[in-house]
Amino acid sequence: MITGVAKYDPNNANLETLDDISQVLLRNINLTPGIRYRELSRITGLNNGVLTYHLSVLEKLDRIKVDRQRNRMTRYYTVNIPLEESYIIGQFRNSVARQLIIFIAEHDLCTFNEVVEYIKRAPSTVSWHLKRLRDAGLITTIYGERFQLYRVTNRDGISKILSKYKESFVDRVVDNYSSIIDKL
Repeated sequence: MITGVAKYDPNNANLETLDDISQVLLRNINLTPGIRYRELSRITGLNNGVLTYHLSVLEKLDRIKVDRQRNRMTRYYTVNIPLEESYIIGQFRNSVARQLIIFIAEHDLCTFNEVVEYIKRAPSTVSWHLKRLRDAGLITTIYGERFQLYRVTNRDGISKILSKYKESFVDRVVDNYSSIIDKL
């Protein structure tokens, strides 16, 4: 468990002057950009009040950026991540969305049926994710006479961001897989 709670002091902005809890939170946010509140709570074992307080302190010190979305989803990023990257990272945090983007990027143009077959999810689930990605501007839809085709809008930019932050996506999957194996 984490110990040491310091009072908020706006003059102490260096990592060395942050209390233990804030340092742990900042390291976790740095390792997993786009991490959600619940995951931070689970990883650190902090209760809501303590976690909220320290995240608020880090935000006031301009050590983290907080992306609060209308659907009440909140993601945390370090300040060194540009806004456009943080938006894409937030989409990549969802494994189905990440699979969709990667599949469509690898195949350039895909039909809905090809995507459903690859993802192995219900068509309604795939449709919902495709709509989210289209609304986010990450994919585009090309309408034909008989079907729709999907294409990634900025394949190079998305590829760069995916490779830049892939460790934070891959490690989580590997960790989850390892924990499942350990339980067997």
